[in-house]
Amino acid sequence: MTGPAAPLSGLPRDLHPLAWWSWAIGLATAASLTTNPLLLLLVMGSATVVVMARRSGHPFGRSFRLYVMLAVLTVVLRVVFRIVFGGQEIGHVLLDLPEVPLPDWAAGIRLLGPVTREALLAGLYDGLRLAAIILCVGAANSLANPKRLLATVPPALYEIGTALVMAVTIFPQLADSARRVRAAQALRGGATSGVGRLRRFLVPVLEDALERSLSLAAGMDTRGYGRSGEATPRERRVTGSLLLLALLGICVGTYAWLDPTAPRVLALPMLGAGLATAVLGMASAGRRVHRTRYRPDPWRAPELVTVATGLVVALLGWWVAHTQVVVAYPGVDLAPYLSPLALVVGVLGAVPALATPVPASAVARQEVVA
Repeated sequence: MTGPAAPLSGLPRDLHPLAWWSWAIGLATAASLTTNPLLLLLVMGSATVVVMARRSGHPFGRSFRLYVMLAVLTVVLRVVFRIVFGGQEIGHVLLDLPEVPLPDWAAGIRLLGPVTREALLAGLYDGLRLAAIILCVGAANSLANPKRLLATVPPALYEIGTALVMAVTIFPQLADSARRVRAAQALRGGATSGVGRLRRFLVPVLEDALERSLSLAAGMDTRGYGRSGEATPRERRVTGSLLLLALLGICVGTYAWLDPTAPRVLALPMLGAGLATAVLGMASAGRRVHRTRYRPDPWRAPELVTVATGLVVALLGWWVAHTQVVVAYPGVDLAPYLSPLALVVGVLGAVPALATPVPASAVARQEVVA
């Protein structure tokens, strides 16, 4: 007797971490190219749907709630800053606050004053854009395994990769530490409100997160991650020369691309040559770093669909921002609306919720709970 048929997205397994980050960066790029609140809400909704459907059973999978709270706090602070520092008399005044007089050296800065509807909407739109970018980064952190992400970093960038992975895992570590400390304090009892409870909660959480991060670094060092091998003086000179030429080419190409008076031959051609030289330099530098991989993560159809979704969302978002300016950057005096293409940008990001397999760790956790 045969078992149940596999779902269209494939058997349960964890998706490649770079695929999740590529998808999240594509959504964040589209969010950064608009201030339309409707489009931003759709992008945040797509990221939330994918996280709810495909987050793993590991501790980092429960960190998305922290990013949601950070996003909400960002919107609130952006509106508050508009009230405190953005007092203006032009527009529909909703609240007339007394203006705080400032000295002459603070000319151009206003504290309080009239609060207009236009200022509040502008602060809300800017806050939603920042919140959407935060949620996209949080979605990548909640979906991609940081330790497996570290294993995919090129050998030449293992030091930078270690620092980046340690930085992006701080929120997942805090989320897991907060859950453990809250459960322990609920069993012990004690103060349930006030400053005392906050102090009893924050100190163990920060200490536990720091200890776990240091343990991860110590474990990587013990296992010889990024161990440098022997390199001849000639190989070191070649690697250094390639990286120096790459840096020079990228700097010249970037300057010529930004300066319209510079010769065009120094713009994109020089930038492309610099990037190609940088790839050669990193490949040469990676030869002296010995690292083994156990069961490397495969690239299959779900990974390609996820990366393609992020790329298409970013390209369509760029197209909307340059061809439909009224849709991408609506004014505060008119109600925002969505074009059919903008609607596709906001909804397309949810494709990985159906096109990717269920994480194996989530299935294992459900079986344990059952």
